[in-house]
Amino acid sequence: MSDPAGQRTRVVIIGGGITGLAAALALKDRADGERMPIRVTLLEQASRVGGKVRTYREHGFVMEAGPDSLLARKPAGVGLIRRLGVEGEMVGTSPQATKTYIAFRGRLEPIPPGTNMGIPTRWTPFARTRLLSPAGKARALWDLVLPRGNRDEDESVGAFLRRRVGDEVVDHIAEPLLAGIYAGSIDRLSLLATAPQFRRLEEQYRSLILGSIRERRAAARAAASRAAAPEQRRPGENVRSVFVTLRSGLETLVERLYDTLYEWADIRTRTAAVSIQRTVDGYAVDITGPDGDERLTADAVIVATPAHAAARLVGPLCPVASRLENVRYVSTATVILGFRPDSVPARLDASGFVVPRQEGLGITACTWVSSKWPHAAGGKGILLRCYVGRDGQQEGLQQTDAEMVAMVRRELSRLIQLDASPWFTIVTRWKHAMPQYDVGHLSLVAQVDESVQRTLPGVALAGAAYRGVGVPDCIADGQRAAERVFEHLVARRREQPPTGQPGGQAGE
Repeated sequence: MSDPAGQRTRVVIIGGGITGLAAALALKDRADGERMPIRVTLLEQASRVGGKVRTYREHGFVMEAGPDSLLARKPAGVGLIRRLGVEGEMVGTSPQATKTYIAFRGRLEPIPPGTNMGIPTRWTPFARTRLLSPAGKARALWDLVLPRGNRDEDESVGAFLRRRVGDEVVDHIAEPLLAGIYAGSIDRLSLLATAPQFRRLEEQYRSLILGSIRERRAAARAAASRAAAPEQRRPGENVRSVFVTLRSGLETLVERLYDTLYEWADIRTRTAAVSIQRTVDGYAVDITGPDGDERLTADAVIVATPAHAAARLVGPLCPVASRLENVRYVSTATVILGFRPDSVPARLDASGFVVPRQEGLGITACTWVSSKWPHAAGGKGILLRCYVGRDGQQEGLQQTDAEMVAMVRRELSRLIQLDASPWFTIVTRWKHAMPQYDVGHLSLVAQVDESVQRTLPGVALAGAAYRGVGVPDCIADGQRAAERVFEHLVARRREQPPTGQPGGQAGE
């Protein structure tokens, strides 16, 4: 599409995390394809772009301070890797680290093979697990005969699973696994927003157990078919690996995005958006940064910030968006510990462990990085990454870094008999970083989205606060926002009369 007015369209993206960067790249690709001149200004109040995607490369190790991988089945993440030309760096989890443990009564117990968030699909491992009492196992089997529940209203994941499989499955298995994703409380997290597959299984099969068994068998047949015919594999699919990462770290994505965008877009760090105003031609974004205060004009705005910041910026123009203040956030921290290869006596034969809330520990989970991702340690040592903090358990975050490391070491000594002094430690704190998808979350997002789209044409909200907290979810949401904004800009240009023809219809 040509530029009939001879002017560049202006888009401001507020937020330079992976969502904002993905949105900028999507706009670039669409603009290049349509030959539409666009000027994008991307604002990030921190000193670096990338948000929680952050990699430390020290001592010969590759260490993630934030997310460590992407779900391979979600196409946006692998698609971006391919778009940026780094698919050669993709690596899956080690086939020798397929197990995950749960801390239970002071020791580590393996999650029964064939278990899906506590829902059994293989009888023998379920019968033998020590994570559940005989009464707990019997209660779980009620799911085989229970009728379907209310299919219209949202509820907490905890309430749904407690009704279907009982308290023990929830408290001992499902809760710590879900907390590892959302750092949340299973009795507050929305079923429809965080685990809609359970509602679908109930609707389709009535029984979660029977439905999970049938779908596991169907997935096994599909995997066998793809293995027999490699040309049928989806692009980027890593056989036998649910998760993928990059050998040089996930921050490679951020670095490649920056390299791709920096000559095309105006990327400003240490710069915050103060307000958004409506104007006759579009919007004005007031900003403050190293060079002082400034007003940017824009034809469209993408707000890729935490929900509370979006509420502050968009709420004055769209009152419904002020409800985003109701999205709660919790803080977390990661504690990385590196050990000399001969100082760890225990055989770390799994991807790590998670900790149920009722265990009362400060650690919520621990990834055995050098076992799960051998490339990250490169044979130079043993690398562990522990997590601290979740909804309702924020007290551990009040400690100093030294106190937090000491707490983690005490609990590792208790659980895996690891008493060696670490070679090095790195503590990273993520303050108010994890959005909580409480019951009713999708309804809230839909109401805000509809109202913003109706009253603020050219404004789009995106990020982890809305439709998913994983890196692929954020990438997809940034791309969705870019597509919405681009279509608005295309429609707006079609409505503009050609130069010299005030009443005419713009041509293409």
